[in-house]
Amino acid sequence: MMNNLFSIFDPSTNLFNLSINWISTFIGLMFIPFSFWLIPNRHFFFWKFIIMSLHNEFKILLNMKNNKGSTFIFISLFSFILFNNFLGLFPYIFTSTSHLTISLTLSLSLWISFMLFGWMNNTQHMFIHMIPQGTPNILMPFMVLIETISNLIRPGTLAIRLTANMIAGHLLLTLLSNTGNIMSNYMLIFLIIIQIVLLMLESAVAIIQSYVISILSTLYSSETN
Repeated sequence: MMNNLFSIFDPSTNLFNLSINWISTFIGLMFIPFSFWLIPNRHFFFWKFIIMSLHNEFKILLNMKNNKGSTFIFISLFSFILFNNFLGLFPYIFTSTSHLTISLTLSLSLWISFMLFGWMNNTQHMFIHMIPQGTPNILMPFMVLIETISNLIRPGTLAIRLTANMIAGHLLLTLLSNTGNIMSNYMLIFLIIIQIVLLMLESAVAIIQSYVISILSTLYSSETN
């Protein structure tokens, strides 16, 4: 039972003997460019509104006077995670963001680039950031140690947060759906209603998690400037 339960998170599973689970991650790249050549519709205007809202918010966090164009990185990160989170809600499609291979790769690459940029260009600022203002002299070594550890675990916390939230909802949906065979007709209707509510909750989680990851990455980037 456990093997069947966690098989939805196994990237080695296949459909019709075709291992196309990881290919689903790049499906969005096939459709996004075409939206810029078609006649704009309501969906395009709605997506443009979301992107512009994120751009204005990231611009405030990043101080765009010194970081022109940096918001495109985090808007792209938001779009990529959001697309893959929603894609995993469809049947027989592997949720790539529920696997640490994807989430840890994204967070670790961003964190390493932030650290390299910060220590190479703003070394003094990075040292100052290790000790909060007003810290007593006797506590300075401990604060440096605590800040160093909290800085090192940032990519792991970003990856685990995204992976755990994606796995939790999918596991709950799978567990409830497996009980449908032994339920009566009345209970089955109640189960379907619960599944629909959980699916709506998972859709909200997909949006929230992509927003949280992009916002935290933006904040980590702003600390290196």
